[in-house]
Amino acid sequence: MAGLEDAFASLFEINMGVGKGERILVFTDTVREDEVPTSADADRRDRLYVVAEQTACFAAGKYGNASFISYPATTAPGAEPPEVLWRAVFGESTVAEMITAGVFHPLLNKKADSDQLKRAQDIVIAHKDVVVAVIIAMANNSTSHTRFRALANAAGARFASLPNFDPGMFFTSLRVDWHLLAERTGRLADAVSKAVDITVECPNGTRMRFDKRGRAAKGDDGLLTAPGSFGNLPAGEVYLAPLEGKSEGIMVLEYAPTRKLSTPLELLVQRGCVVGIRGDEPYRAKLEQKFAESEKNRNIAELGIGTNDRATRPDNILEAEKILGTIHIALGDNSGFGGTVSTPFHEDYVFYRPTLAIHMDDGSTKVLLAGGKLLL
Repeated sequence: MAGLEDAFASLFEINMGVGKGERILVFTDTVREDEVPTSADADRRDRLYVVAEQTACFAAGKYGNASFISYPATTAPGAEPPEVLWRAVFGESTVAEMITAGVFHPLLNKKADSDQLKRAQDIVIAHKDVVVAVIIAMANNSTSHTRFRALANAAGARFASLPNFDPGMFFTSLRVDWHLLAERTGRLADAVSKAVDITVECPNGTRMRFDKRGRAAKGDDGLLTAPGSFGNLPAGEVYLAPLEGKSEGIMVLEYAPTRKLSTPLELLVQRGCVVGIRGDEPYRAKLEQKFAESEKNRNIAELGIGTNDRATRPDNILEAEKILGTIHIALGDNSGFGGTVSTPFHEDYVFYRPTLAIHMDDGSTKVLLAGGKLLL
């Protein structure tokens, strides 16, 4: 694909700020034997594999200390990646020590308790000198909401997550003015952080209220140059974990993560969880399967607001949730960004032309989005 050299250079120089001698790891995943992707998605994932490999080759040629790993895709976004990736990022001796301490396999299964998480973090930090410095996660299934990612950040690694990536994004949403995006995202995060709760209404019938007491809003601006930085690429959102057990309302889904639904699905939310689904669209079966696997997968995990003015694609969740003036709501895991629910599932859904208002402790209200237009 013409122009990729410049795109790779921007990725490593502007977004990641790679320095001399830093170790870089690029990884991706492949279609599992039991998966049956659509022809369009199979083509995208083939192209994703090729561009991930090219990204690693570019890094090796320019910086001299880069490696590439692929593995069969996990069963869902948010599931922990396989042991081979842990060993590549944290080192053989670090993983061996976690196994001896009895914390590694609970981590892989997302069943580690707080003491086990603390022990794992202590081990990783003690061996931080062998941890990869820069991680480019081009796996189709997201590793953003994993202990793997959180521990890499704890050790100082800079982590860019590109789930569902389409190489064409190098020439659209990744061509944004990063410094203007950072300024816009920061202003919005500051405003949202002042609220005690948030209300959202959309023309499709979505109506939600979120309690955010004690939860800070954070910004994903694509500038991942500080030790321990994490974010999506393409970037451009403000996000928070609403208080568990408090969200209420109706979510009307018009898009799955990689396609427009044939007819909308209506999700009824009470006490912070999805308690019912209305509609016959085939995607309902996938949701019901995830809900049957764990009640935690019903959790209202995230509220996000898009801030990228170069993002346009509604049919790819990685870019769709960054579109300026949209909001997205996620189900499942939120343990990696301020929440308390840990489960091997995290999936986002985008909502268009929202009106979003923040409500303060003194009873005042401020509208930040009106019909999808940012007013801040």
